Parts: sequence; C-alpha cells; structure tokens
Amino acid sequence: MKSARMSYLAPTGLNQIATSKRKYFVAIIDDFCYDLVMYFQKASPNLTNLPVFESSHLYAGADNPQQAQRQLTDWVRAGKVIQLRRGLYTLARSHHSEHPHSYVIANHMVKASYISLHTVLSHYDLIPEHVAVVTSITTGRPGTWQNLYGHFSYQHIQSDLFFGFEYRQVTQTQWAYMATPEKALLDLIYLTPGGDSEGYIRALRLQNLDQLDIERLAGHVERINKPKLKRALPSIAQVIEEELTEYVSL
Repeated sequence: MKSARMSYLAPTGLNQIATSKRKYFVAIIDDFCYDLVMYFQKASPNLTNLPVFESSHLYAGADNPQQAQRQLTDWVRAGKVIQLRRGLYTLARSHHSEHPHSYVIANHMVKASYISLHTVLSHYDLIPEHVAVVTSITTGRPGTWQNLYGHFSYQHIQSDLFFGFEYRQVTQTQWAYMATPEKALLDLIYLTPGGDSEGYIRALRLQNLDQLDIERLAGHVERINKPKLKRALPSIAQVIEEELTEYVSL
C-alpha cells in the first residue's frame, strides 16, 4: 500500500512542478511581450514620419543595443516592421502615416543613386509604356532587389557622368533624387547597346517632347563628351522637331 501510495502521489507532484514552471515561463513571456510592446509604442511615434529608417536609428536611442536588435527582429516577425534590405526598414502600413514611395525606397536601398532611365521617362509620360521596375543609376555596383514595395534595378555609371538629377517632390511629404528628363534619356541611350541608332531612338516612341529642353540636352552631351551620345543627338533632335512641328500644325 505504501509503494502504491507513492506511485500515486509522484505524478501529482510532477504535475504541480510542471504547472509551476509553465506559469513561470508564461510570466517571463508576458513580461517580455509587454516590454516589446512598450518599446515599440515608444519608438514608433518617432518613426511614423520617416518613410524608411535604418536599424541604427533604433540602436542609437536604446539603453541596450543588443536587446533593441532582438526586438527589431521580433517586430519584423510580428509584421509590425518590414525589412527592405539588410539594415533598412519601414513600418508596416497600419503604423505609417504615409506609405513610403518606391522612388524614396530606391534612393535608400542604394545610397548615392538617382532614379533614371525608363522609370523617369515613364514618370514624365515621355514614353507610352508603364514601367514596373524602378531603375536607378549608381556609381557603385549594379544589382537588383525585390521587396514588398516592388522591383529595384541599379546600373553602374562612371563618376564623371553622375550628374543631371534633381531632388523632386514625389508625394505631399516625400522627396527623391530623380534624373531630369534630358539626362534620363541620355542615360538610357548610353547604357543600351546600339542605343545611339536612329532605329532604337524611334522605337522608344517618345512623346510629349515639349518637356525636353534641347539646349540642356546638347549641354549634357557636350559635358559627357562621349562619341555615342554625340552620334545620337541629331536623331533625338530630329524626333523632337518632328513631334513639335506636327503638334503645331494640328
């Protein structure tokens, strides 16, 4: 009877210990989640006005950077924060006062870059096609990235050709570095094999060319001083003249 009683009490004692441990770990998890929520609520008001932010923005204001890093990882897993690339983030849509514009994201994905090529030509309605990929110019390494906000492509150009862009307003509160229409066209022709041919230039089906400043275009070509663009300039000027003449005649 004695041994039977012990065999009966043993499982009960183990269950009590297990229950106690569960309560202990639940309490720890609850405390951690509470701290996580409190930290997020404290940090997020400072981030809601930033379309994107780097992890260093959080670590700089944290008492424990290692803990902040772990919390950032948990926020990504919880869907509160979206990772755009390593070290670059944006708040989830439900926590943002305004969604980040893809051009702004592109500027931050690769620093020292500006929007150009087909993206800018489409932005100014200089070509009829809608462009799905946000294309940029950089003096760094070329590459492509994809995240929740789209596809991003970067093409390399020499440092002496890295000019002809402006800081333009793209939403009510957001600004991005974008090529001028003239420079976007020249970037595209320069980086495209055979881009200086009349056939290629006409195949672009350029439109709304009253936006192009032919003097600025010629000035860019002179500054770049590349034979390819010098060969392309007469064809560009001819296409511009034809469209403007046709527009006036109507």
